[in-house]
Amino acid sequence: MKKNGLFMLFIALFLLAACGNESVDSTAGEKETVIETNESKEQTITYLNKEYTVTSNPTKIVTASQEAMEDAAILGVKPIGAIATGGMFSEYLGDSMSEATEIGEKTQPSIEKLLQLEPDVILGTSKFQPEVAEKLTDVAPMIPISHISTNWKDNLLVLAELTDKKEEANQIIADYESSILEVKENVSGSMEDQQVLMIRIRGGNLFIYSRDIYFNPVLYQDLGLPVPEAVKAAKSQEMITLEKLAEINPDYLFVQFEEQENADAPDRLKELQENAIWKSMNAVENENVFVNAVSPLAAGGTAWSKTEFINVIKETLAQ
Repeated sequence: MKKNGLFMLFIALFLLAACGNESVDSTAGEKETVIETNESKEQTITYLNKEYTVTSNPTKIVTASQEAMEDAAILGVKPIGAIATGGMFSEYLGDSMSEATEIGEKTQPSIEKLLQLEPDVILGTSKFQPEVAEKLTDVAPMIPISHISTNWKDNLLVLAELTDKKEEANQIIADYESSILEVKENVSGSMEDQQVLMIRIRGGNLFIYSRDIYFNPVLYQDLGLPVPEAVKAAKSQEMITLEKLAEINPDYLFVQFEEQENADAPDRLKELQENAIWKSMNAVENENVFVNAVSPLAAGGTAWSKTEFINVIKETLAQ
């Protein structure tokens, strides 16, 4: 009987030890799963040689810059919040902002509204003042999207990486580059001695841009058209007089005029068109002036803007 009792005791102890080991293994497995989950909650995004830690697979994206809004529009991304112009989203963006809450104007987004939205990531602008950028970063990871036109591919691809739309972004880039080659072939030789210029009317004044800002990279870098001396001299946005414009005497002139930007001078474009100095320019005499061929509120240096503008050029310069 003692042997039987000892044998039963041995069996019981063995079973208890086995159960104990199973419990330890189960706990270890649970800990391992938690670690993997934590690791998958964040990702590191590299943008213009800087790294940003953001939520993996973010679904709550705020576009706090015009560049980011245009990238969202062309990629078919619908942000939960976006900046507004005059309290409204621009019509040219279509329904891309249909699910977005207005978060204020572009220079000073509302921190209160952003806190309510609880975004996963904010796509801001490189033009934010440091104090504004700091406040936004306190709300959520903020990537300052570049306002420099030549960074348009990086801008598009960072949103594509966040939203798993790299294939679509690469196709947009490829289509644009294909269009550039097509237009260059059509205008090769015929535009060598032609002056092509884009001006923007803001506050009733005339402005030109440097070769790497606004829509100018399409004309002077991508298409390789001759760069007017005034554009070469411009450092960014430069105001010019009507007399100076006539001195440049462009053969082709693209004019951007938005009423919201000319609230104090709503008739300025009409006044220019009736001015004898304006009428003396080659572009006017030859009917090569194109007003608002692209939305006058477009940023100019984004995939959306460049795609729209090259399509316009196909119908104007490349005929």
